[in-house]
Amino acid sequence: MVKLTEKIKMALTLSYSVTGVKVKDEVNAEGVTLSNAVCQTYWKVTGTDENGNTGEFSGATPFTAATVPAANFTDFADLQESNVLGWITAVVDADLSYKAHIEMQCQKMIDITAVSDKAMPWAVEEDITPDPGLGLIE
Repeated sequence: MVKLTEKIKMALTLSYSVTGVKVKDEVNAEGVTLSNAVCQTYWKVTGTDENGNTGEFSGATPFTAATVPAANFTDFADLQESNVLGWITAVVDADLSYKAHIEMQCQKMIDITAVSDKAMPWAVEEDITPDPGLGLIE
């Protein structure tokens, strides 16, 4: 699996991966039918901090081939994950508020996993070892 990785502020590294696509035949502006044109992508971003903690965000981005000239169209069978990741990251990078939202969601997941339950220091821990004298049959 190809992953596109980029370094962002706060020492968080984002890694994108494509998790699914939908296709349809679409007629472009030239009147040419482009077979199996990608019309919907599903993807995941994994954010990793400097300590190796990770958080994830899943997204979906629609696309249209209506404005793609037939000469520039890549047949579905010839697509690489890096092609689709390039389309997705171009959309994400063009919307700074959306990109900030993705980063915040990854960071929130990292922050949540850093929290753990602890026994209260004043509480007595119960011994749950079975007492052999309780008549348990072996």
